[in-house]
Amino acid sequence: MPTLYVENVPDNRYEALRKQAREHRRSIAAEVISILEATVPTEQEIQKRWEFLEYAKQMRARRPPDGNFPSTEEMIREDRGR
Repeated sequence: MPTLYVENVPDNRYEALRKQAREHRRSIAAEVISILEATVPTEQEIQKRWEFLEYAKQMRARRPPDGNFPSTEEMIREDRGR
């Protein structure tokens, strides 16, 4: 596993990181890894996001055949009838 060294971290930033790590009961290194995992996507995650975006676009483009949407009441009645 690669090692990452960071130099010239501002004191206030380091103290904030140390406080956050303490609150999460982690080491500073574990906290940094957690932050990286939450904010820096991998290639696979980026690919999944693009796939989801394409899926969402397809779902949005779908329309009922006649172009009219049922009312909320009609949808509730239909759902209760199942």
